[in-house]
Amino acid sequence: MTSDPAPYDAVLLVSFGGPEKAEDVVPFLENVTRGRGIPKARLEQVGEHYFQFGGRSPINDQNREFLGELREDFKGAGLDLPVYWGNRNWDPMLADTVRQMRDDGIRRAACFVTSAYSSYSSCRQYREDLAAATAAVPDAPVLDRLRSYFNHPGFVEPMVDATLTALADLPDAARDAAHLAFVTHSLPVTMSDTSGPKGGEYVAQHRSVIDEIVERVRQETGRRHPHELVFCSRSGSPRTPWLEPDVNDHLEAIAERNASGVVVIPIGFVSDHMEVVYDLDTEAQATAERLKLPFVRAATAGIDPRFVALVRDLVLERAAVERGEDVVRAVEGALPACWDRCRPSCCPNPQGEKPALP
Repeated sequence: MTSDPAPYDAVLLVSFGGPEKAEDVVPFLENVTRGRGIPKARLEQVGEHYFQFGGRSPINDQNREFLGELREDFKGAGLDLPVYWGNRNWDPMLADTVRQMRDDGIRRAACFVTSAYSSYSSCRQYREDLAAATAAVPDAPVLDRLRSYFNHPGFVEPMVDATLTALADLPDAARDAAHLAFVTHSLPVTMSDTSGPKGGEYVAQHRSVIDEIVERVRQETGRRHPHELVFCSRSGSPRTPWLEPDVNDHLEAIAERNASGVVVIPIGFVSDHMEVVYDLDTEAQATAERLKLPFVRAATAGIDPRFVALVRDLVLERAAVERGEDVVRAVEGALPACWDRCRPSCCPNPQGEKPALP
């Protein structure tokens, strides 16, 4: 694969966004929940997680740091592409960024989304927001979403190393029989069941990554640790079935089975944003302390150089595809590389069809 980025003349980092001060919290949550009719009083309750951290989500600062590393990676590789950043729910908003790209003369950009898996909320909703942003900007550049990268070596390998490091940080007596709790964001069961072109991709993709990590850990340590996919950050009506078990319920269960310790691996997240620092570092750690269960949380991919370089690899891969060239796609584990373009029925919007990038 060559280092030619044509037909792309820019890269767009697409993320969720987060508040930067206390007075941002409720307006931010209003953006996140727009159309659901959630009362302001309830949003203030939900926002308590943010208020505990001064009203500032870590995600925007992490994206700024990632952008800096990405630009350095491009420069070091001789890749002359400007990198832009737009969010779904808070400044810099996608439409504003797309407008800036147009004004800068950008004609076609590759979009890297800070979510590695297939589902409505982690993929199609971003494609809907990208479609809305381009519709709002006359003469907007063409935007192509890069493929989902849950099984790209640049994501898998940092997670393997993070798991090994976390295991090493457990007390000696807890390490050998420690449980591995792989955590991702919970979804409504119906959304999970319809994820991907054929359904069930969200859980299947996570399990594929987990199998690869557990096997790589076994090769390094000689032990196959008991492990499970668990979930966090459930929201919405209690009458709606969501993916389970919750990470805190899982800690209770393994403590009852006399687990020696636990490593919590945030496999569903690419950086230490609110679901990690609150749901895991605050709530789950408090649960483990109450249970007297030795607990270590593994790092996310963050700005690991291999994860940063993953973006460059995906851009050059997709550029070659768009030029009609054959490419060898980098993957780890049993599942093939993800598709470049989603089918119309892929990860459907549970509230009804909306325009989305193809």
